[in-house]
Amino acid sequence: MTAMAHAPVRLGRFVMVMCPPQIYVTCGVLWSAAVEGSAVALSGYAWRPSVATALRAASVVLTLVFLRMVDEQKDLDHDRVHHPDRPLVTGAITAGELRAAMTLIVLVILALNVSLGPLPALLAVLPAGYGLLLMLVERRSVTIREGLVGNLFAALPGQLLISGYVYLSVTATTTVRAGWRGVPLVLIFVGVFLHLEFARKTSWRPQPGARAYSQVMGPVGSAAVTLALAVAAAGLAAAVFGLSTSTGLPAVLLVLVAAVGGWRFLRSRQGDWPLLPPTLFVLGSLLSLIVRAAMPP
Repeated sequence: MTAMAHAPVRLGRFVMVMCPPQIYVTCGVLWSAAVEGSAVALSGYAWRPSVATALRAASVVLTLVFLRMVDEQKDLDHDRVHHPDRPLVTGAITAGELRAAMTLIVLVILALNVSLGPLPALLAVLPAGYGLLLMLVERRSVTIREGLVGNLFAALPGQLLISGYVYLSVTATTTVRAGWRGVPLVLIFVGVFLHLEFARKTSWRPQPGARAYSQVMGPVGSAAVTLALAVAAAGLAAAVFGLSTSTGLPAVLLVLVAAVGGWRFLRSRQGDWPLLPPTLFVLGSLLSLIVRAAMPP
């Protein structure tokens, strides 16, 4: 009984440490708003947030927390060796408590979306379901579990499902219609977040136990992929919304921000990729899409 009473406190500490609200809430809200707003803008309307916007944003934030909990359990053996201070390793929280919290999160996501309709409710829980499926696959496949690039491709559908949930939820509950441009729209977010993912794991000399793409591709090769992802995301955004000052200028500025990170990394010939430029690239990309969506057509 005492352990159960302390579980919410332990869970709260876990969330604050492993899912910092300033990162997870900001990312989830901006991601959801950018997809929703872009879907509306592509249909020729000026986007305005609504109650449904808040429900979708809350669902995305909770999904990100759910997937973080899945990752903690997937990486337990690796963390025991290389990250002994992680909450699950130290016993600050148990796997059972995480699973109970994950169950509650899924129920809350369903409750948030049921008012939007059965399709949005189903779409909202698919990313969580895929996260659980991937955990089972990784336990049975050394290639997926240990191969950095293979694991990346295996995890990508989870991100696609999150963007797809927001996009299809909008088209299912409003006058906005789904169209072929929804595909490149979703791919914009793939490029944006993969730019940060590669930047985080590109280093001249990775720390022991670190999983870096530069170990597979080499520092220069990994840097080239990192920059190519930024260019592709910014260029695709400009193409999807048409070439104009309101789309072309942000794209150029965002590529320049990404290029600064690449220049600093390649020039230094040591250390890790500086994280400020890719972080600004992600924030700038999401905010520029939101601002563009709110502008009159």
